[in-house]
Amino acid sequence: MSEPAKHRLLLVEDSRSLARTYEQYLRDEQFEIVAVENGADAMNELARPFDVVLLDLRLPDMDGMDILQRLNERENPPPVIVITAHGSINIAVEAMRLGAFDFLVKPFSAERLTFTVRHATERSRLAASAEAISDDREADGFAGFIGNAPKMRAVYKTLKMAAPSKATVFVVGESGTGKELAAGAVHALSPRSNGAFVAINCAAIPKGLIESEIFGHVRGAFTGAVQDREGAAARAHGGTLFLDEICEMDLDLQSKLLRFVQTGSFERVGDGKTRHVDVRFVCATNQNPMEAVKAGRFREDLFYRLHVIPIQLPPLREREDDVMLIADTFLKHFAKEERKKFRRFSPETAAAMVTHGWPGNIRELQNIVRSITVLFDGTEVTPDMLPPIFKVQQPVPGARAPAAPGLPGMPADGETPVEAEVQGGVASWTREQDILALDDVEREAIETAIRICGGNIGRAAGFLGVSPSTIYRKKQVWDARNG
Repeated sequence: MSEPAKHRLLLVEDSRSLARTYEQYLRDEQFEIVAVENGADAMNELARPFDVVLLDLRLPDMDGMDILQRLNERENPPPVIVITAHGSINIAVEAMRLGAFDFLVKPFSAERLTFTVRHATERSRLAASAEAISDDREADGFAGFIGNAPKMRAVYKTLKMAAPSKATVFVVGESGTGKELAAGAVHALSPRSNGAFVAINCAAIPKGLIESEIFGHVRGAFTGAVQDREGAAARAHGGTLFLDEICEMDLDLQSKLLRFVQTGSFERVGDGKTRHVDVRFVCATNQNPMEAVKAGRFREDLFYRLHVIPIQLPPLREREDDVMLIADTFLKHFAKEERKKFRRFSPETAAAMVTHGWPGNIRELQNIVRSITVLFDGTEVTPDMLPPIFKVQQPVPGARAPAAPGLPGMPADGETPVEAEVQGGVASWTREQDILALDDVEREAIETAIRICGGNIGRAAGFLGVSPSTIYRKKQVWDARNG
């Protein structure tokens, strides 16, 4: 049984003692750390993939900015966290404009390092998933999304129309539906795509730090503020600022955010100097924002200022036609990543997955498929590989299951049968007693199509003009009745 691969982090630091300190800070994290002391070794290591790069700007043989520029010339560079001394903060800010993910001012705490690296790793994971999805030509989708259900086509249309403007986009959806992916699509399709995309999760950052994270702070502004720090607002200048879980923001900070949205101006914590930036706002929440307004948790004036272009992401249970398309895409990706043989889901497994409620949405589906590819192996995902929460319909004793492809007397997938034994049907009705209920006619048509197609439900669905999930769902109902 193989174990999940650790995230890979490249640490570029010419001081061995500091490098050991940073490695100690990250000792409890799931990282494979490769440490080098100069730029030449860093460039050699970067011939291999990394999830995060921790880069000191002052190196003995070259400027760290040169490494950053070379990385950003690549098609999918890893997120780079710049390490800088107090006297080079302006250089660090310039590095952010060149594409650095964030910067840390020496000396920094273990908590600050782990928080920043975790955030960068998550962004790297999302980018890798989006790349894998968009590179899969068999997957129907848009801008990293998978699926072409009617509700998703409406979302794609809105994203395409909203992206070119500067209007604020407000994304609402349950956890795991892809809110950050939607925000990233707005940025990627906009004229600001060359600028920074800066994401802040308002629910994940402690109340006492969120204002500093957004607006920055000056030295001495509060306990632990040993150096000046640029916030997300400054880093997003010329780009997009994504405020996730906006309804979780403290009410006092909401008033400051309202002024920032209205004027584009703000002050860092502890600083009386007003700054001005040009950012495009995208917000998201997993709550009903109007309910939050009514409950007094979210300012009404801020809501109407942000709620310009609303986008509602449907939960996965309302996209049943997309479930197996998404699952197949994840299966191919993770099987390749884990070096497993999986190629497909069995019909029984697919039926159970289509009818599952998916409370965790796409994130739950992704995690389950990854877990299966790690814990099992084979060419086909079978029902016994699913977690216990899935209800798999057991075959009815005595009932004849659809024949599998390749059995004697049945056509193989892709072949046309010489003769199909189709009994009954509307054409054979001659008396009133022959007439069947419409539901029975539908069932006979589906079962006949499955038989003719050698048990291949996907192929049968194509001839019938319906989605495979429709057949799986109906079979579940029929089997339940028989049981």
